[in-house]
Amino acid sequence: MRHLPNLICLVRIALIWPIIDAIAAGTYPLALLIFFLAAASDGLDGFLAKRFHWTSEIGKFLDPIADKLLLICVFLVATWYGLIPHALTGIAVARDVLIGSGAIVYSLRWGPLQGRPMISSKLNTLLEVLYVIAVLAHAGYALPPARLLDVLAVLTVATILLSGYLYALTFTQRALAAGRA
Repeated sequence: MRHLPNLICLVRIALIWPIIDAIAAGTYPLALLIFFLAAASDGLDGFLAKRFHWTSEIGKFLDPIADKLLLICVFLVATWYGLIPHALTGIAVARDVLIGSGAIVYSLRWGPLQGRPMISSKLNTLLEVLYVIAVLAHAGYALPPARLLDVLAVLTVATILLSGYLYALTFTQRALAAGRA
């Protein structure tokens, strides 16, 4: 049972293709359902890992990878089919590339990063998930209204920029402190 959170992460990764396929086919209600299940699995694996102490080194790596793969793939495909603005996807992907590159450079130069995800990053992930749910619901059911999608898009961009800035600031401060040590 201790590897159940890792298995859930793998299932989340496996759900990416059916979501992409449903978006490409224009079956937005199905894409919405599968995306919702994939997003909910993130909460479930995190709950199980913390509640029962089923954490593992691979899980610490696999969970954020599964989250980023899910969101980046869905953002890119939804943008390709005209559901999400290009600029929003570009900013979201650039933030993830910035954070990933910073983590790699830091790890190669000063060793593994220690710490937990920032609250701004968790808020950003939540808003990205809510935005995708709203976009797919709008495409499939014409709800919520386009005005709400615009508000969610602005809030999502704001959290992308804030969390990207805070990660860059934190990586820079840690690197400077490590360089002085």
